[in-house]
Amino acid sequence: MLVLAAGAVAGAALAQALGLPSLPAALAGLAAGGAAVGLELAVALRAAEDRPPLPRGGGERLKLLDTSAIVDARIADVAATGFLAGPLLVPRFVLRELQRLADAGDAARRGRGKRGFEALQRLQGVAGVTVDIVDDDVGEVREVDLKLVELARRRGASLVTTDYNLNRLAGVSGIMVLNVNDLAGALRPVVLPGDTLRVQVSREGKEPGQGVGFLEDGTMVVVDQGRKLVGQEVAVVVTSALQTSAGRMIFARLRTAEADESGT
Repeated sequence: MLVLAAGAVAGAALAQALGLPSLPAALAGLAAGGAAVGLELAVALRAAEDRPPLPRGGGERLKLLDTSAIVDARIADVAATGFLAGPLLVPRFVLRELQRLADAGDAARRGRGKRGFEALQRLQGVAGVTVDIVDDDVGEVREVDLKLVELARRRGASLVTTDYNLNRLAGVSGIMVLNVNDLAGALRPVVLPGDTLRVQVSREGKEPGQGVGFLEDGTMVVVDQGRKLVGQEVAVVVTSALQTSAGRMIFARLRTAEADESGT
């Protein structure tokens, strides 16, 4: 509107300076202003057409799945909760690696390959999740981990993995990594000294008198004086917790009748 008004005013001023009728000149200025606005809109629309399209999924970052994440199988459970948004990409060379596992002579490797294909089928059946098998390859690279990192870089994708070494390689390469193990660790409930737990003592500990049990999430619980209770489920009181490279360890003592009476 400002451009149109300015054109009309400029036309009227020019007409007055030249001694011409004001109304026709103002209309001519208005038309010139309209032409300028039209040209500006055309340029803006052309620029919008030339911009690359947003990734599928409403602009959400693509996620590239590696073999370890598929074989882990928890990825299907995470996707089913709705916390894994955006298209999931599975390169054809990852499928070939899964097939090699499924065809291996070792029973354990065959089991991992079978579990991976079953998890992939579950993923494809999750409502709202798109799984695309892509033929993209990095022909000049033979190592699968390096292929994944380069493909993630080219696609602008995150890398979903549970492989520790690939996690580090992608991290130093500037690729965003989504590690299911990190997610599981972040969701573990906080356990503080004085908290009471129930744990099944499954085996003897390394130190004299110790028993060892595990929580449902795999956290090891070392029970002082629990060796004699192997095979039993007992109530314990947390004394301390330790985070190690292998995971979290909880140290506890048996909950006694005296502690029950005192409320601690």
